[in-house]
Amino acid sequence: MNDSCVSIRGVSKNFGAVEVLKNINLEIQQGEIFGLLGPSGAGKTTLVKELAGLDVPSAGEIEVFQERMPALHLIEKLGYMAQSDALYMDLSARENLEFFAALYGLKKKERKQRIVEVMELVQLSDHLGKQVSNYSGGMKRRLSLAIALLHQPELLILDEPTVGIDPVLRKSVWEAFHQLKDEGKTLIVTTHVMDEAEKCDRLGLMREGRLIAVGTPEELKQETHSNSIEEAFLVYGGAAT
Repeated sequence: MNDSCVSIRGVSKNFGAVEVLKNINLEIQQGEIFGLLGPSGAGKTTLVKELAGLDVPSAGEIEVFQERMPALHLIEKLGYMAQSDALYMDLSARENLEFFAALYGLKKKERKQRIVEVMELVQLSDHLGKQVSNYSGGMKRRLSLAIALLHQPELLILDEPTVGIDPVLRKSVWEAFHQLKDEGKTLIVTTHVMDEAEKCDRLGLMREGRLIAVGTPEELKQETHSNSIEEAFLVYGGAAT
């Protein structure tokens, strides 16, 4: 039985003469937290945009829930949080949440309940009525995460979700991620933070548009005789050059 939630086969992406993704092959399983780890410019954001159906590969194909992407009708199953916050600054947090909830087709009663739940999760309940232009950078990230969670998607695609969030809150956000995983959700998280990588079930290490290694954090450390993911990344990165 195929438990893959996401299948990436031979995916490459060019922007003009620049090849930003180079023959990516990857299977992501239902109900796991999969981390894409790599420095800025490694291709992580380009790849997750294609997983979310916001862009198409130059070569290869991507399937999500056994359907080829992009597929508009899968929008209700996907939650996407971009690296840049896509928020309406002149509106309050509540108005932003109401807008996106309506976009996702949530009925009025469910909408009200979900807004309360997601804002509690990201610890912004006391700031629902505040205009988003008055939010700090970290608060905007948390609101973006709340919006991605509103419609209880089966697959969450989160691009650098904890950038600008303080360490204490970052810990609670990751606890929420594991709670979602326990509910059977699949999460794909991009990061360049090594301690976050350790919290993932499996990792894909990316460098210069290539997937240089895939495995659990423990497997990657054992295979490279490393004490940390950072050391393992350096070993795989050196082998890839």
